[in-house]
Amino acid sequence: MPSLVLASSSPFRRQILDKLNLDYECRSPNIDESPLINEKAIQLVERLAIAKAQAVAETYPDALIIGSDQVAVINGKIIGKPHDHEKAVQQLKSASGNAVTFYTGLALHNSTTGNTQSEVVPFSVHFRELNDTMIENYLQAEQPYNCAGSFKSEGMGIALFDKLEGDDPNTLIGLPLIRLIRMLENENFPVL
Repeated sequence: MPSLVLASSSPFRRQILDKLNLDYECRSPNIDESPLINEKAIQLVERLAIAKAQAVAETYPDALIIGSDQVAVINGKIIGKPHDHEKAVQQLKSASGNAVTFYTGLALHNSTTGNTQSEVVPFSVHFRELNDTMIENYLQAEQPYNCAGSFKSEGMGIALFDKLEGDDPNTLIGLPLIRLIRMLENENFPVL
């Protein structure tokens, strides 16, 4: 049985993968995550998920390596992590009353065979109408400055939403487990 490696430094992805109670290692991939000229969100996340998994493959010659990447899109524009309060306020004002679609690229690379499975999984969040006080109170409470879209759906961020649309709520946090389980089974790596 090959070993399992998560090519990520994200604590959120580790928490999600922990739900499956599998033994795995984490290795941070060292890749350039800059978008290419005219690259669409879907193309970007799939390319980066594959690149992350393949970058780690050099260190693990007999492993199944999970790569994942995510972007949020509001009105056709990619938004990333705000990193500071001012940008987070701008992102939440843009999201107010709108739908934000998260595209999560998922790749599973078999470093023994060279086979890579990949997929992009969408998940949409419909925001309530937010006023300045709501935005400020939320940001002060959770400080989600390292989260794409400026919220944590697994925390108080849920209070910002009207509804969620998607097949797997784990996708919103950054790792679509339902799709990952199918990919692992395709590689004869049983989860159950």
